Amino acid sequence: MSEAGKVSLMSSKRCPDCGETKPAAEFWKLKSSKDGLALYCKVCFGLRNSRSYRKKQAKQGKETKVYQRRRQLPEGMKYCPRCERVKSVDEFGRNRSEESGITGYCRPCFNTIKRENKERNHGSGRNYLLKLRYGVTEDEVRQMTAEQGGICVICLRAEANHVDHDHMTGLVRRVLCFKCNGGLGQFEDDPGRLRLAAEYLELEGSHARRLELETGARVFGGPDRVRSDPGWRTRSDSLGSARHYHLRQKYGINDGDADWLLKMQVGLCAVCFDFPAKHVDHDHESGAVRGIACHGCNTGMGQLRDDPIVLRRAADYLMGGLVKTVPAPGGGTRLSFTVPDMDPVRVPQGGWTACWEADGRYRKENPELGVLRVGPVWAE
Repeated sequence: MSEAGKVSLMSSKRCPDCGETKPAAEFWKLKSSKDGLALYCKVCFGLRNSRSYRKKQAKQGKETKVYQRRRQLPEGMKYCPRCERVKSVDEFGRNRSEESGITGYCRPCFNTIKRENKERNHGSGRNYLLKLRYGVTEDEVRQMTAEQGGICVICLRAEANHVDHDHMTGLVRRVLCFKCNGGLGQFEDDPGRLRLAAEYLELEGSHARRLELETGARVFGGPDRVRSDPGWRTRSDSLGSARHYHLRQKYGINDGDADWLLKMQVGLCAVCFDFPAKHVDHDHESGAVRGIACHGCNTGMGQLRDDPIVLRRAADYLMGGLVKTVPAPGGGTRLSFTVPDMDPVRVPQGGWTACWEADGRYRKENPELGVLRVGPVWAE
């Protein structure tokens, strides 16, 4: 009779370690034995294996966990060795490197282990992300922020807490506030679009001049239109769709006015003339409509506070001409990013307001200021 036949006939076997007679299924299969089964039952085999392994580890001075036998779990359940609980497999993540395709730990424990590993290997989760994304450490970012006086170098209003980098080279530029960092992204890091937006907000761009030729004013609609023509909102030709109502209530224009503006702009953004015009843009102080802008320009201007000075400073920043290194009194260097020049480390809270308008006027009159200069360090 073949060995396979012997195994199939044997329904039970005695384990010499525990002395119990157990079903054949409680023994591992072993082709080299006469009966095709291991000498010891699975429980005793695991205990022997564990003792041998831990003895070797102890000789090397290594600590090991207490041996735990593999659990027999119901279908669809899994044991998490960290929280020591049996949970549904739905509470575990996926891991293609595991034979089961499921992570060894449940999701909460897995996240905790990841966080602890990051803190142990990198100091903190933020330090890990900074090194991964930008190649800088948390200490280096802290030093950069201190050099800036803790202020965003573009708007000079909010705290600097977001690392900004060049998406082409991957190099870190400076530390900005949330709004300025997001605003640059909306304008796709394009200094030309930022300068066009500054002119647009000051009603000095080509769109404002065209609107003046067509209507006699560089803005359109708004509360003034309603006040000068009280019956305008109630005319039958200005009532209709939900869009009619929204435009009328918020901007003082109607569907026909919006279509006329869009046609005048040839369907393109009133700011950059590169992308389709989709959003009605208005002055938040007067309520008057300036034009119809693309999503990037409309959102970007809002994040940069609809402030032409901020927009021009952002353009100079992208060109590499905003933040400069200048000699510091007593030796060494410091940063300079305003005209007139102010030492950022010595400026008190709210002290940037004094030079804000002067800086804006100077940059408007000297657009070449934002061009990165090659050669000796420039100082105002």
